[in-house]
Amino acid sequence: MSGQEPAMRALGWARALPVSGGVRVGRIWARRHLDELGWTERAPETADAVVLTISELITNSHVHARSDAELVLTWDGSCLYVSVHDASSQEPRPREAGQDAVSGRGMALIEALADTWQTRPDERGKTVTACFHPPGHPGH
Repeated sequence: MSGQEPAMRALGWARALPVSGGVRVGRIWARRHLDELGWTERAPETADAVVLTISELITNSHVHARSDAELVLTWDGSCLYVSVHDASSQEPRPREAGQDAVSGRGMALIEALADTWQTRPDERGKTVTACFHPPGHPGH
């Protein structure tokens, strides 16, 4: 050992969000952590995109999966991962919403806002993860 502390590899937060009111709570909770990372000040447009993505993913969990949402934010120094787990095994996908439709645009928004996103099924449902690079970072 060199006597130096190991470099931090990742920082993360997790929160369960019940169907009864989880969307607003999730947005407020996420904004607080984005403030801690300095994203609200240094990258306000990206921070807003993260909050909108969280809102859409939690809404999808509550409306389509009819389940609570488990939200995890992980910052590894190059990407902020936004992961939302729910009890449905059905994978989300962007779709064309009609001009007069009041829903159906959530995944298309995430497709447009996130640098990347993916879905991972598991024995309890699925996790949708979106990656956001800060402005000026390769891949943004």
